[in-house]
Amino acid sequence: MFGIFKPAPHIQLQPKEHIDDDYKKLRWQVFLGIFVGYAGYYLVRKNFSLAMPFLIEEQGFSKGELGIALSAVSIAYGLSKFLMGSVSDRSNPRFFLMTGLLISAGVMFIFGFTSWATQSIGSIFILLFLNGWAQGMGWPACGRTMVHWFSGNERGKTVSFWNIAHNVGGGLIGPLSILGMAWFNEWHSIFYVPAFAASLIAVFIFFTLRDTPQSCGLPPIEAHRNDYPIDYDASHEQEFSAKEIFLKYVLNNKLLWFIAAANAFVYLIRYGVLDWAPTYLYEVKDFSFNKSSWAYFLYEWAGIPGTLLCGYISDAWFKGRRAPPAILYMVLVLVAVLVYWFNPPGNPTVDIVALMAIGFLIYGPVMLIGLFALELVPKKAAGTAAGLTGLFGYLGGAVVANIVLGYTVDHFGWDGGFILLVGGCVCAIILIAMTLKHEVAHESNQAPV
Repeated sequence: MFGIFKPAPHIQLQPKEHIDDDYKKLRWQVFLGIFVGYAGYYLVRKNFSLAMPFLIEEQGFSKGELGIALSAVSIAYGLSKFLMGSVSDRSNPRFFLMTGLLISAGVMFIFGFTSWATQSIGSIFILLFLNGWAQGMGWPACGRTMVHWFSGNERGKTVSFWNIAHNVGGGLIGPLSILGMAWFNEWHSIFYVPAFAASLIAVFIFFTLRDTPQSCGLPPIEAHRNDYPIDYDASHEQEFSAKEIFLKYVLNNKLLWFIAAANAFVYLIRYGVLDWAPTYLYEVKDFSFNKSSWAYFLYEWAGIPGTLLCGYISDAWFKGRRAPPAILYMVLVLVAVLVYWFNPPGNPTVDIVALMAIGFLIYGPVMLIGLFALELVPKKAAGTAAGLTGLFGYLGGAVVANIVLGYTVDHFGWDGGFILLVGGCVCAIILIAMTLKHEVAHESNQAPV
């Protein structure tokens, strides 16, 4: 069973009678580490979106200007997720994940406690770029952890559970901002209250996360669960050079490019709705700050059951195929966006329900595309593959959601912005559909001979 596994010379293999218990304990521990850790990343990612109505009112910034500033996170995140993803493939996620979170928290403290940070678009852009780069250290480290500690036939459920960390952390920004405003009676608390919570979570990461099973004296997860990919061999446990990862496993992978392009449009919808929700609801639907913050919270937390259901459907109904449930969810996202757009002012319940429906649905495709990327390459190249989809998602999708959508609304009104979102839904569905005939269901294999 463990014939192809040879631990590093300095690592002592655990006795066979201890392996099951150690694996059970450590799998829960590292999952908790990446779940809480990644939720912490979202406490210090989108704070600026909630602050934008105050900046428009007090500083006189236009939506286009704030869109440019906001795009710094997306540009930096996309580049970082790809480049730092390659670094994460050769790094210990325990320190990698913790470091990125501490840098992000530090940027939010600067926004919260210094006056110069929000005085110009230039200063805002630089700080948000730094934050976006640090944020790009989160997903690849978590992806690397999951493919090392959880095997193929359980990853749909595992990744869907982990993916709701997005929603837990992102949703808590709203209540934390309301709490900060109540405590300190000033809007800069939107930055520093969540930053303090994120700093505590960074300490939690240090005490819970571990590197690979092999680093703990355990066999690879494939050997432990007797669940091997079709082409699995001993080389899958060897570290690749950056050149091998890029040239052999990533850049020539056609399916990976299809889903990376689809991810750009999925992220256009995700952030086009999320980032502009406080401003849109305030200007068009007459929502107060508190009501907008709670709507933001409900959008994120509605993604929790939606993502879990999507992971279950992918594994149970479609036998590990990722494209069919992603298409189903995106069709329903299109319907919800249309309701959110055409609902007239004065019907806040419909707006909130539509936002919740979009949140419920959009994170399923986000999760499935990330999982699809992890499964299209050997696990030692997982961070880079996830980084490529992130590069497209953020540089292609989120930047458009920030800059293009902002200027579109300035010049053509919110109707122009929603036409852009509807077009994004259609393009995402088409691109995901192009992978249907190439994708095969995951089948658990017996141990290689």
